[in-house]
Amino acid sequence: MMEYKLDKILAERPLKTIYLDGNKVIKLMGKEYPASDVLSEALNLAAVGETKLKVPKLIEVTQIDGKWAIVWEYVKGITLAELMKNDPGHFDQYFEQFVDIQLEMHQYTATRLPLLLDKMHRKLFASGLDATVRYELRTRLDSLPRHTKLCHGDYNPSNIIITAEKEAYIIDWSHATQGNASADAAQTYILFYISKKTDIAEKYLSSFCKKSDTARQYVDKWISIVAASQIAKVKPEEKDILLQWANVVEYE
Repeated sequence: MMEYKLDKILAERPLKTIYLDGNKVIKLMGKEYPASDVLSEALNLAAVGETKLKVPKLIEVTQIDGKWAIVWEYVKGITLAELMKNDPGHFDQYFEQFVDIQLEMHQYTATRLPLLLDKMHRKLFASGLDATVRYELRTRLDSLPRHTKLCHGDYNPSNIIITAEKEAYIIDWSHATQGNASADAAQTYILFYISKKTDIAEKYLSSFCKKSDTARQYVDKWISIVAASQIAKVKPEEKDILLQWANVVEYE
């Protein structure tokens, strides 16, 4: 078992801390973090790593001082979020690149990933929404096409690293599934929206729909489902926004 130095913190999150040790990133979980979730996240990264997408290479899953840890290679660069903020004159160029990378990702499949459909059903059941609303949402979910495209589940500019060689790496695959690309787009739209970036949310969805030749109305059906699936785990101020989408269900 390798030994790692845990003196340089990259990020801190509830129940997890991310460290940098040379050319390796160590994601150290809290003691109460379920082993099944750790292994699932590692499997996601390994499965996506078998495609031709540029992603960090999984190194190992281990334990450090009784805590689970996932270790992967460090990708040196700057995130698209930072580029958009620091170089506003080229914002549109970075933004179109952001959408193009997602569309390329959706061309791949990774059959070892969990099915998005199953994940949505579980989350809707645990959402705490009224039974009638849950029924309508789950009925809509079952009526939508079942695809097996690679979906990131948390696709945003902070999860794209651009290297000095201008290569784009996608990171943080803990929420990855195989499913409908429009569900992944709905997730990204919601992430922008609840971050109070409504103009960017609309700009993103317009670009995604145009580039992928997808009807906005089709993605809208996914927005209500994805929003409802997240209600149980968001901040109170974000919950009100998600409830607006989840409760406006006009199933046809």
